[in-house]
Amino acid sequence: MKHIKLIIVASILFGFIGCKEEPKQDDKETRTISETAKTQMKKKEVVYQVFTRLFGNTNSNNKPWGTLEENGVGKFNDFTDKALKEIKELGVTHIWYTGVPHHDVITDYTSYGISNDDPDIVKGRAGSPYAVKDYYNVNPDLAEDVDNRLQEFEALIDRTHKAGLKVIIDIVPNHVARNYNSLTNPEGVSSFGADDNTQVTYALDNNFYYNPGESFSVPEWRDGYQPLGGENHPLSDRQFDENPAKWTGNGSRASQPDMYDWYETVKVNYGVSPDGQKDFSELPEGFENEDYKQHFEFWKDKQVPSSWKKFKDITLYWTAKGVDGFRYDMAEMVPVEFWSYMNSAIKMENPDAFLLAEVYNPSLYRDYIKKGKMDYLYDKVQLYDTIKHVMQGHGKTDNIPPIQKDLADIEHHMLHFLENHDEQRIASPEFAGSALKGKPAMVVSATISTSPTMIYFAQEFGEDGSEDAGFGKPSRTSIFDYIGVPSLQRWVNNKQFDGGASTTDEKELRDFYKRLLNFTINSSALASNYEDIHQYNRDNTENYNDKVLSFARWSDDEQLIVISNFDSEHGQEFELNIPEGIIQSWALENQNYKMHDALYNSYSSEISVENGKGRINIKLDPLQSFILKLKK
Repeated sequence: MKHIKLIIVASILFGFIGCKEEPKQDDKETRTISETAKTQMKKKEVVYQVFTRLFGNTNSNNKPWGTLEENGVGKFNDFTDKALKEIKELGVTHIWYTGVPHHDVITDYTSYGISNDDPDIVKGRAGSPYAVKDYYNVNPDLAEDVDNRLQEFEALIDRTHKAGLKVIIDIVPNHVARNYNSLTNPEGVSSFGADDNTQVTYALDNNFYYNPGESFSVPEWRDGYQPLGGENHPLSDRQFDENPAKWTGNGSRASQPDMYDWYETVKVNYGVSPDGQKDFSELPEGFENEDYKQHFEFWKDKQVPSSWKKFKDITLYWTAKGVDGFRYDMAEMVPVEFWSYMNSAIKMENPDAFLLAEVYNPSLYRDYIKKGKMDYLYDKVQLYDTIKHVMQGHGKTDNIPPIQKDLADIEHHMLHFLENHDEQRIASPEFAGSALKGKPAMVVSATISTSPTMIYFAQEFGEDGSEDAGFGKPSRTSIFDYIGVPSLQRWVNNKQFDGGASTTDEKELRDFYKRLLNFTINSSALASNYEDIHQYNRDNTENYNDKVLSFARWSDDEQLIVISNFDSEHGQEFELNIPEGIIQSWALENQNYKMHDALYNSYSSEISVENGKGRINIKLDPLQSFILKLKK
């Protein structure tokens, strides 16, 4: 669903790009965590993103475009106490239940008072989780008893908390389903668009933008695509009644959007006129330095657009039900002032709320963190893209340390990942072709900063995303259709959640993730200081090359050297040099100190300190990493 070119065009369209970038901290090679960050965070956090409808599905039929009855679907109740215990013990602190709000689906639920959804404006048979139809209820597919679907999710929230995990769900403020219609609004709450003046293109309190006098037309299908794979369906008739036509979610103003537009959604109006004028108050100069309480106070006496109030009410509704945080889809397509308004209100209810945003434009990072009061943003276009190139064999590790240097002042806020629902599976031929190539990358991603780490369900088994589910192409596990996830199903093992049917390779890979993630959430060093030693060794160490990466992490009571070999064919052997500044920070004298690998405890070496500098003999196998921990 995400196309970065469209994102940038739409952002420019509404005047959201061009926010003043905050100055970065000075160019120091050593990053010492700030006192502010220390008070915010004691240990690293790990988010487990799980596509809720796929997790407990044990049906392995996997027919392209298969129905719920043919291919099966997972339920809220599949997240049993045992399943959640195993996820927790993987080294997870937060679970992001993706696809919870009620979005468009093709399955018929009219017997429960839910209107059918039209295949002409639905992607796939199970529907996009980012075309939300009702924010005050949950996807009926996920319930054993559709009438009690909300209560089943509330019970899942309680089970998750009892397992020691925190709950994150999606909120998509930029767009909603074309046929948004909440059946379960709280008293006094109207649905999006219900009170709009549809005779004008734009009005401050309209929730949508309109093309008066024009009706919506279904896109022209091409490149072999047909809704539901061409299956006959009474509603698949190239007709959808929307008069006047609304603007489409990615910013397209056409009454007939292109099939590659986000045609299943409509753009939400945040008080930005078609010519880019902001019809709301802007934050005062320097207000990015104020905390969320001051931001909350700022908005208390301000008039804000209707859409702002509706989304604030939605997030507070879920916060009151025990949801601990939100992942915001396409946050940069919504004005930063709105985020200040809504996030400060959430923090007033739950100061520990985990607020994660999808932002792809680095020039906007500091505004969305500081002005928008986001806790975390995706580090996609810098760290993820760079590591992906290294994993694929055509990138250099030399390009990784400059990213950490560039983001040094906000590094804690840049969430790291190697997989999510938008990205290709590591093991897919289109990415790396082998889950093992993710091991050094995962060590680097999880240990190079104080930021949270995120993994995508079945990443820990090496899932390759090769199933042809229907809408979209293999390499990404489908989010649009009913499908089974083979490697996950082997671990689920008929809902015993014990890996009883997993292969040896899957068990070994999961063990690696479990060791790594548990180490990260318990390490004080990974919540503290960082220094790059890669370039120092590139300049001073024989046989040290651009397939290797090394850095130091330390706290008062833990000292680490992290070193990874991204080469899948060749081992590495050299004498790693440790600069004088690190030796001084660690208060090491001129003698030898033992170091052992904290991941597997099967490798040990010594750091030999002479004349204030250190040396460590290193021997790495292909794709091997060490987290060497100092023993004083």
